[in-house]
Amino acid sequence: MAKRILPIPDALNPFKGKKQRIMNYNPATGVADRKPVAEVKITVFDFKANHCEEVKLQDVKQLLHYAQTPETSWINIDGIRKEEIHTICTGFGIHYLLEEDILNVGQRAKMDEMGDHLFCVLPMIYFNKLSCTIEQEQVSIVLGKNFVLSFQEDSHRDVFDPIREKLHINGSRIRLAFADYLCYSLLDVIVDSYFTVLDKLGERIELMEDVVQHEANNRTLARINLLRRELLLFRRAISPVRELVNGFLKSESPLLDERTMKYYKDVFDHIVHCNDLTDNYKDMVFNLQEQYHTQLNLKMNEVMKVLAVVTTLMAPLTVIAGIYGMNFDNMPELHSPNGYFTTIAVMVVILIIMIILFKKRGWF
Repeated sequence: MAKRILPIPDALNPFKGKKQRIMNYNPATGVADRKPVAEVKITVFDFKANHCEEVKLQDVKQLLHYAQTPETSWINIDGIRKEEIHTICTGFGIHYLLEEDILNVGQRAKMDEMGDHLFCVLPMIYFNKLSCTIEQEQVSIVLGKNFVLSFQEDSHRDVFDPIREKLHINGSRIRLAFADYLCYSLLDVIVDSYFTVLDKLGERIELMEDVVQHEANNRTLARINLLRRELLLFRRAISPVRELVNGFLKSESPLLDERTMKYYKDVFDHIVHCNDLTDNYKDMVFNLQEQYHTQLNLKMNEVMKVLAVVTTLMAPLTVIAGIYGMNFDNMPELHSPNGYFTTIAVMVVILIIMIILFKKRGWF
C-alpha cells in the first residue's frame, strides 16, 4: 500500500510566506515587533497537599497578593502587554532586566539568577499539521519562594495540560512538593513536547526517502530544502535549552531543594537526547539531498545510455545510406531493380544482429 505524502504548501517556493527567521534576534536593535493582544488571560493555581484552587482573573492587580501567600501558586499569563507585565513584575519584586527579557521576542534560551528569583526563557514548539511546518512561541518562567510565574504569547495553545490535570489530583507529587518542583514540571513538559515535534519530522524524513526513490524532480528538492530549513530552525531553538537546564543544576540558590535536583538532571538527560536525535535527523536530511542527486544522476545516465544505444544502432545504417546517396554514375547495384529492397534488408539484418549482441553483453 502506497504511503501518503504529507502536503507541502507552495513546494516550488518553500520559504514563501514563512515568518520564522533562522538568524537570532539581536537585542541591541531594541524590542522586536510583537503582535498586539486583545486581552491578557490570567490563570492562578493556588494549592497545597490537600487543597487546590483554580482562579481566572481579569485584573492583574488581583494576583499581587499571591506573592506573599504561604501556599504554592502557579500564575500563568497568556498574552503579553507591557503595562500588565510591568505591574506584575513590580508587584512580585522582579528585576527590570528580567522584565525586559519577558517583553523581548525571539531570545535565545537562557537561565538567570537575579535577586530572590530564578528566571528562564525558552521556546515552546508546535508542529502545524496543515502546513507541515514548525511554529514556536517564547515562554518565560520566573521561580520565586512560593510561586512560579509563566508568561506565554499565545493564549490558544500550550503543553501544560498534564500539569493542570495533576494539580487537580489530591495527593499528587506536584501538590506535595514546593515551587521548585512546579518549575521543573513546566520545563519537563516543554522539553518532552520537543520529542513530539521530532517524531513528526522523523515521519516526514521517512516519507521523503520513498519520494526521492520515485520522484527526483524540482518539487522533491523543494520539499527536502523545506524539511532541512525546519530542522535547522528546530535545532537552533532547542540547542541552548541544554545550557538552561544545566544552569539550574549548577545553581546554589536556596529556592532549589536538593531533593529536586535529580528531577532537573532527568530533564537535562532528555534535552541531551533530543539534541542528539536532532543531529541524527540533520544527517539524514543531508543524506536525502545526496540521494536526490544520486537518483538524478542515475536518471541522466539512463537517458544517456538509451541515446548512446540508439546512436550506435543507427550509425551503420547511416553509413550505408550515405554511401548509396553519393552521386556517382558507376556504383554497384545502383541501377538494379531490387537494389532498394536489398539495401533495406541488409540494414534490417545489421540492426537485428547488433541488438542481439548488445543484449548478450547486457548493455540494455
